[in-house]
Amino acid sequence: MSEPTDQELMRRYVERGDRAAFQALFARYAGKLKGMFMRHTGDHAVSEDMVQQTFLHFHRARKDFSLDREVRPWLYTIALNVRREYFRRRGRKKEVQLEPIVHGEPTVAPSTTTRSDRLVRRALANLTEQQREVILLHWYEGMSFPEIASTVGASLSAVKVRAHRGYEKLRSQLSESV
Repeated sequence: MSEPTDQELMRRYVERGDRAAFQALFARYAGKLKGMFMRHTGDHAVSEDMVQQTFLHFHRARKDFSLDREVRPWLYTIALNVRREYFRRRGRKKEVQLEPIVHGEPTVAPSTTTRSDRLVRRALANLTEQQREVILLHWYEGMSFPEIASTVGASLSAVKVRAHRGYEKLRSQLSESV
């Protein structure tokens, strides 16, 4: 017996209030969302809270979900809005904290990150927010460009341009670092 699709689970959740369907969606996405939030906050507790907030908004907005849409981009749109609101409340201008920095060096133990990981994180931090957001969703979350376009509310061509320019900038910065 195969696993139900996101759309099947969402249909059951929206139409019947099926708690098991909600729990299956939560189990499927909570870890991925926490990883995304961790890359931005570096804080486990805050990331957990943001996951909870995302699914609270998801639950409250379930009746607004159009059953002909894909679930993942809709859920990630909610998550990105939760992240933006978190940083807005904190008054930060720059939303991404890829790793804690003290005296110009990462505080993460060398055994947990490699030099190349640190170089990539620094290069990502130098991208525009729009480029970074598209690349993180594509690279880390494995989303397709059409899914990203739906998630960030931009056209497919705009997302492709952001990705292309971001990847070019990364390539340039990383080639200078080697």
